[in-house]
Amino acid sequence: MTNVRKEIEEMSALGPLPPERGADTELIRRYENLYRAITKPTTDDEARALVRLLGQDGCFGLASSLMHLIETAPGWPLEECLRNQDNEWIVEMRNRAIRSGRIQLAKDEVWPQESGHSSKKE
Repeated sequence: MTNVRKEIEEMSALGPLPPERGADTELIRRYENLYRAITKPTTDDEARALVRLLGQDGCFGLASSLMHLIETAPGWPLEECLRNQDNEWIVEMRNRAIRSGRIQLAKDEVWPQESGHSSKKE
């Protein structure tokens, strides 16, 4: 990836945010320290990398913080980043983009979307 700062590369190397239950406090601290070292705005490439870090829960507030950081990218919303409708954080970011008028619903889509459910009419 081009245009990605070392802090985001290091976070990417750690993989998706771990679940809160049973989380390694040192690993959480590492994510937090890297997050705090990132200044806004992100680049589009950085937003793409950060979206892949969103895990299955809030990870002690880090997921929400990453969501807000991702949304600072100049090209946000990046529709290719909003396709995983099984991830509640991606669903939320997509819903926020729809509510703000930055992306439009497809003709056969139902909104608002609840996480973990198909967005197509049955």
